[in-house]
Amino acid sequence: MISEKLNQQITQIGPDTPAGDVLRCYWQPAALEEELDAPLPVPVTLMGERLALVRDTAGALVLATRLPLPDEPAISHPDTGEIQIDTNGPSYPVVVKKGIVFAYLGQGEPPAFPNFDCFRADDAHVFAFKGLWECNWLQALEIGIDPAHASFLHRFLEDEDPANSYGKQFRDKVASTDMTVSQVLREYPRPDIDVEETDYGLKITALRHMHDGYTHVRITNQIFPEAICIPMSREMTITQWHVPIDDEHCYWYTLFTSFKDPVNKELMRAQRLKEHVLPTYAPKKNRGNFYGYDPREQETTTYTGMGMDINVHDQWAVEGMGAVQDRTREHLGRSDKAIIRYRRMLRQAIKALESGDRQALPMQDASAAKAIIGPLSNDSVAPTDNWPGISHEADLERRASCPWDASIS
Repeated sequence: MISEKLNQQITQIGPDTPAGDVLRCYWQPAALEEELDAPLPVPVTLMGERLALVRDTAGALVLATRLPLPDEPAISHPDTGEIQIDTNGPSYPVVVKKGIVFAYLGQGEPPAFPNFDCFRADDAHVFAFKGLWECNWLQALEIGIDPAHASFLHRFLEDEDPANSYGKQFRDKVASTDMTVSQVLREYPRPDIDVEETDYGLKITALRHMHDGYTHVRITNQIFPEAICIPMSREMTITQWHVPIDDEHCYWYTLFTSFKDPVNKELMRAQRLKEHVLPTYAPKKNRGNFYGYDPREQETTTYTGMGMDINVHDQWAVEGMGAVQDRTREHLGRSDKAIIRYRRMLRQAIKALESGDRQALPMQDASAAKAIIGPLSNDSVAPTDNWPGISHEADLERRASCPWDASIS
């Protein structure tokens, strides 16, 4: 558990807050590129600032300060009426990458984008989407760096045919076995967890020791300050940012990256639009309808009884903690290694920035950031005595056959 003062320090993200200053040192997703199909200006609320995407006098896309109208909701969209721009307020640079509009709200020069797979893959191999969660950004991130939660929260009691699982996480078949990932997570629910600090954040390895001397290896990553990169299947990864709207709401922005075939963007968008409402991208299942809870489904099909979309499971878990999780009453355990290490990294970054040492933060050096490749994110099964080598070889194998340049040195 931590003090209320520290909890506020690491969760509050408005201007001139410790954690907010750290997040402003990085490019932040501000909108999906598809939202630019609406007439400009497009309203955006990002890290407690009311903004709008507009064109400047040179025709470049920028994020300008918006004058809030009386009774305007924090999560606004074009239907809220007239949008007024404050010409005396700050404006911020933006860049569109792989379907996401990124904005830089910090001081000085923005950092370089790392050479992550999601950024260097061909456009046809990347799909972008987002969703609204009514909770603080930190608890949204922390569920993504807890490898043990998937064995319980995302437990499917029936295993779907992998041939029908496109665009669905945990339904892929595990290489060299007859088991799906969901079956492995269900039957081996208590992994050994290793956490390693890297130049981009944290590498998190969950080892589920199986029978006959084999181990299921699941490697996920925390990308500082508020993203994760995890395997969706053997051929696809998810890079997901948990972006503060304000202290009590956030958006998750995801880039789905395929190593094999071009992404079926129409199908993946249609799958997700079944669960979300435009133009806010708010989930149809929410606190108001008990997240679609069905006790009969819970008896036979899923652990939560809340459908097959794992985003709904995560949403229920993080929103159920309240708008801002009360960490003064928590009791972290053995499986919370990555959460503990991440909070330490965030506090170190806050301290470094307060002392004026921005270069101490991950990925702030341009040449070093561009040299970061990957990160490695996959599921594999290997002999227990050689899981590091086999897991690495499995990653190299899919990269070698990739139609875009996925090579690593």
